Amino acid sequence: MEVLTSILSSCRRHINLDFLWEKTNHTHLNTMPRVRRKRSYSNESEYREDDFKRHKRHHDNQIGYFDSPHHRSRSNDRRARNRRHYEENLHSPCYNTSSGTTVTGNQQHRDHYRHNTESTVNTESSTQHRHSGSRRRHRRRRHHRHTYSSKREHGESGGVGRGEEKSIEDDEDGHLIYRAGDMLQARYEIVKTLGEGTFGKVVECKDIHKGSNRLALKIIKNVDKYREAAKLEINVLEKLRERDPVGKYLCVQMLDWFDYHGHMCIAFDMLGLSVFDFLKENNYVPYSLEQVRHISYQLCYAVNFLHENQLTHTDLKPENVLFVNSDYDTYYNAKKKREERRIKNTEIKLIDFGSATFDHEHHSTIVSTRHYRAPEVILELGWSQPCDVWSIGCIMFELYTGYTLFQTHDNKEHLAMMERILGTLPYRMTKKSKKQKYFYRGCLDWDEKSSAGRYVRDTCKPLR
Repeated sequence: MEVLTSILSSCRRHINLDFLWEKTNHTHLNTMPRVRRKRSYSNESEYREDDFKRHKRHHDNQIGYFDSPHHRSRSNDRRARNRRHYEENLHSPCYNTSSGTTVTGNQQHRDHYRHNTESTVNTESSTQHRHSGSRRRHRRRRHHRHTYSSKREHGESGGVGRGEEKSIEDDEDGHLIYRAGDMLQARYEIVKTLGEGTFGKVVECKDIHKGSNRLALKIIKNVDKYREAAKLEINVLEKLRERDPVGKYLCVQMLDWFDYHGHMCIAFDMLGLSVFDFLKENNYVPYSLEQVRHISYQLCYAVNFLHENQLTHTDLKPENVLFVNSDYDTYYNAKKKREERRIKNTEIKLIDFGSATFDHEHHSTIVSTRHYRAPEVILELGWSQPCDVWSIGCIMFELYTGYTLFQTHDNKEHLAMMERILGTLPYRMTKKSKKQKYFYRGCLDWDEKSSAGRYVRDTCKPLR
């Protein structure tokens, strides 16, 4: 025995054998290797193999949540605490609990691990149950912030500042859930909602970095296809800003953009109502000829700038033409016995470049909003800049008359309206069209005596 003790003493000077004297090394890794972690569990008689499989199955079911940076951070912390607790207590002979009972170090470790595991599984199960009732593709999402991010955005104290959110939530459609006073990027304070569309929402914000200047922030849905479309729009806006840094060509200027928990956000200058919204709020009283001329000139000026830079807007419509300032005067129309509005300043800006396409890029088969869609798009003949020119003509008509030129939702009826107003479609177009089902012997297959035919005849008049 003395010989053995002498050998161990001499070896101790060269090899760390502290574990033989119940001294543990407290240096630990941030994460315990998976193989080491499994081996630790397999040595515990209380932790059965089916418990481990059940825990792994819950992990697989919630893989979307477990992949989040927040969960990885908390899981690493929890595993480090469990490992440290296990290493400190594994070789201890016994502990006195607060209740006066005595348990071994291994038993206390197993109870501690079982408690953590059950808490985790219960949390995952409740989360799974909460979401299982909704069968929509886009469910409510909760994005947790990192502690260090909160401190960086809201001050080193870590306290809850004005407008700070403990978590970020989306509704069923992917819209960001927010309220007035919320802060984004520790810079933009939300004031109110300005509008909503299929892409997301536009909110009025105060930029606290620039003296609380008001701006419009476009918040895109947390949906893949809208997020990718927003990235394309940002690319177009950046190229337009390079070619027109001062906004001379009347295209809206992007001030800033950022990704906020999966929501692409784009900041613009505050503008007024669109020419359509003003027309609608004015009971569709048309603009004066002088105003139509000025608006149309500016619109052509902006679109020509796009075309010179090999870019087609593809979604020109009154909703995408905004007044810089939509202040108005009110006067009484004695002839029609009603009050009407007259816009003070007809300066405009062109917006919404989410569908804008460069000449060298892939061209989608169908573009433009229905009422402003060119015939070559309907006939699938391919399109380029002229489809924007067609849309401008439809917009000019609507500004001057107060109603839509082609009020329809059917392709064949749309073509019939074009023929009623402009004359027969050119044969060179009809023979090349992929939509031969619309034609018979080179002519539009349309019954003017049907109810749809009477509707077209009554609502559309030939040009004189």
